[in-house]
Amino acid sequence: MTAPVSIAQTQHPAGLSSGMTFLMAAACGLIAANLYYTQPLAGPIALDIGLPAEATGLIVTLTQIGYGIGLLLLVPLGDLLENRRLIVTMIGLVTLALIAAGLSTTPGPFLTASLAIGLGSVAVQMIVPFAANLAPDAARGRVVGNVMSGLMVGIMMARPISGLIAGLSSWHAVFYVSAVVMVGLGSLLWVQLPTRRPAARMTYGQLIKSMGKLLATQPVLQRRAAYQACQFAAFSLFWTVTPLYLAGPRFGLGHNGIALFALAGVAGAIASPIAGHLADKGLIRPATAFGLVGVGAAFLMTQVATEGSTAALTLLTLAAILLDFGVTMTLVTGQRSIYELGAELRSRLNGLFMAIFFTGGAIGSALGAWAFASGGWWLASMIGLALPATAFAIFLTEKIDQKRALKH
Repeated sequence: MTAPVSIAQTQHPAGLSSGMTFLMAAACGLIAANLYYTQPLAGPIALDIGLPAEATGLIVTLTQIGYGIGLLLLVPLGDLLENRRLIVTMIGLVTLALIAAGLSTTPGPFLTASLAIGLGSVAVQMIVPFAANLAPDAARGRVVGNVMSGLMVGIMMARPISGLIAGLSSWHAVFYVSAVVMVGLGSLLWVQLPTRRPAARMTYGQLIKSMGKLLATQPVLQRRAAYQACQFAAFSLFWTVTPLYLAGPRFGLGHNGIALFALAGVAGAIASPIAGHLADKGLIRPATAFGLVGVGAAFLMTQVATEGSTAALTLLTLAAILLDFGVTMTLVTGQRSIYELGAELRSRLNGLFMAIFFTGGAIGSALGAWAFASGGWWLASMIGLALPATAFAIFLTEKIDQKRALKH
């Protein structure tokens, strides 16, 4: 293993090796998975620790709240503090939180640990802009796309993996196994990652205050965050409702069948490197349009065949792949676009971008649960279709705004 290299500038002169890119992608996937391990286990965990049934949602919600807080208050530190040390410190935090969750036997300690797991997991969103800073301009989209593919695989694989480990042992083991993985990952990143010291000289208060100005003055950030909020709302709606839909009387799938369906969505992760390549070729607009239209088409596909039929299940599976592909496509092109606004701003831009689209996802989950309870899959899928359609309508005004800007 080579010793860390000190990098004072914001771009690695030789770019990123394929091995380093793979390491960053794997790190993103392994860390992001911590956010989703509890989703299929919330019921058994609540029962075991004595959490009332009506409060079971807190197990997942507090992790997401911690992550949202971290996006706004911790991720921007990547523009202020040495990046390698910051990332490894956050991995240390999530490791301690995972151990605490595994040891918990009562609601208070477990819920506190859940919040801390979310906070520590924002290391993912420190790694992505770090990779962008190390990459040469001509390959930045490809590097971001490859790193994001790891993140998407981690998100999609977390649920079936946690179910498998819990089935073989217990839910406690899920947290212990992940903690061991985090220790190994943190050690490897400490040895392998180069150091990067940002040029910014400001206080933490000034750093956070500057984010409001960035959001108010950067149209690219505003647009890209709006597109992705709609896209991720559709994504969250789909993956909140489809397990309920598949387990219902129309399809009657069991736990294993639903897990296999969820694995199909992993195929959509191949969009990340494709999107990055297109972005580097100057094709961000067509790639964005394809991503937005693809998500809308995914919901339409599910309305073609008779509910409960083999054809309907096949189309629903294909829709899952197309939806994940479309969401990933706009995510990578969006990050590529905002990273061009300034190397010294990338961590703050990424924190704002991710916080806004993460909020969209939370709204999508809530809308999906309500819609499915009120009008079944038809109503849920129509709301799902309306979300990317709204983003596409905003997208169509992009050139109009550019022409106005040129006139002024």
